[in-house]
Amino acid sequence: MPDYTLTANTPLDGFSRDFVGVSIKEVNDRAIVSIAVPKDGEKELVNALASSYQIELPKTGMLSASSRDNAVLFSMAQDQYFFIFDYEGNAATSTVRNDLGEAVYLTDQSDSYVMIRLSGINSRRLLARICPVDIHPSVFPVGSVARTIMEHLGATIIHEDEDSFLLLSARSSAHSFLEAIETSAVNIEPIS
Repeated sequence: MPDYTLTANTPLDGFSRDFVGVSIKEVNDRAIVSIAVPKDGEKELVNALASSYQIELPKTGMLSASSRDNAVLFSMAQDQYFFIFDYEGNAATSTVRNDLGEAVYLTDQSDSYVMIRLSGINSRRLLARICPVDIHPSVFPVGSVARTIMEHLGATIIHEDEDSFLLLSARSSAHSFLEAIETSAVNIEPIS
């Protein structure tokens, strides 16, 4: 029998690159689990989230953040949420199931998406070139989430911190998504 080990690759092989005023980095140490609420199950989910993560169900377009596992929960549609948290391994749904019990239906989405973090003073300027969402802080404050299109590719944008955004897009088009982001970084106009 052959002696070999399979090693998982991330969508962008751990990509990280700095440009003037912005860093682009693939995020590999977080899991994405979709949460669907069973019929008449919202109260049970609310209680489970409060006791396990000390967070509430967020309004659509906003996220709830927990200090536990650096977790964030945001709504993508009625009774459907995405839960992103620090995690490395292959049993993300089991981890969430242990915390939330039978209050939810879970699907591990970690391998379905590429996660890219943009950070730095030019991150907003980079996004302004490729993102049709108005990301001005007065309209899209920290904690905001939106589903959008960037260069003809579906994406989710999360405003994590003042100059930091987490982008999610389909793993199948990860390289095209990264190319659009890098092209925008290269072409940021200098501030005059």
